[in-house]
Amino acid sequence: MTRAERNWKWLFVASIVASFSVATGPAAAATDTCPGPVPNQIPAAPPSPPALNVGTIKNLLREYHDKHYNEDVAAVFTSAQKFVEENATRSKRPALVLDIDETSLTNWPNLAADDFGFVAGGSCDLLPAGPCGFNQWILKSQAAALTPAVTLFTAAKANGVAVIFITGRPDSQRDATIINLDRAGYDGWTELRTRHDHDDFPNVQAFKQSERIKVEAEGYTIIANVGDQQSDIDGGHGGCVFKVPNPFYFIP
Repeated sequence: MTRAERNWKWLFVASIVASFSVATGPAAAATDTCPGPVPNQIPAAPPSPPALNVGTIKNLLREYHDKHYNEDVAAVFTSAQKFVEENATRSKRPALVLDIDETSLTNWPNLAADDFGFVAGGSCDLLPAGPCGFNQWILKSQAAALTPAVTLFTAAKANGVAVIFITGRPDSQRDATIINLDRAGYDGWTELRTRHDHDDFPNVQAFKQSERIKVEAEGYTIIANVGDQQSDIDGGHGGCVFKVPNPFYFIP
């Protein structure tokens, strides 16, 4: 979930101590009790003293990504897939909502090249070295899929569940996003909802909530919503929600 003009924040400690990977949405229509939280292995912030240091936190995040991230991500998607498969036939026009960035696609090459910073403009021609302008990275349409997300996507379609992507990416990146989704193995989705380049929403959470309400107005029952940010899943109208771990950045 991204937006070209957004402000990525280094809220490392807040992200690291976030502990829940799944929560119950207030509008879990036509579903049983939502699954419980999926444990993760996100490292705790270093104790103080010694004084908290950004460099130390970055090293912890790199180690987490290399050793435990894929395992933690897979656990959340396994829980989501089990839930979707068990509840696919219990709702009229069931739908699965998926975020894109750090949920369906990974931007790790961009994050690593920019040392966890957010560089919006500029080229992205030196990978794996940086800098790598995020907008140019998106336009390359080269982000790899998170494999467990493709597995969930495929299972949802096989069970008659519509898959609807709702992303904070702006309309100007829509074409590049469609190309990237196709390259990454997401073939046969129902809708892709991008955000207007200029709108009046105060944040991503408000935009995504509004889009889910529109999905419901089309007659769908959203049985599950998967995202890496709280702003992806807060606000209701998402059935059971599944939080993919992301201690690398925070988007309100």
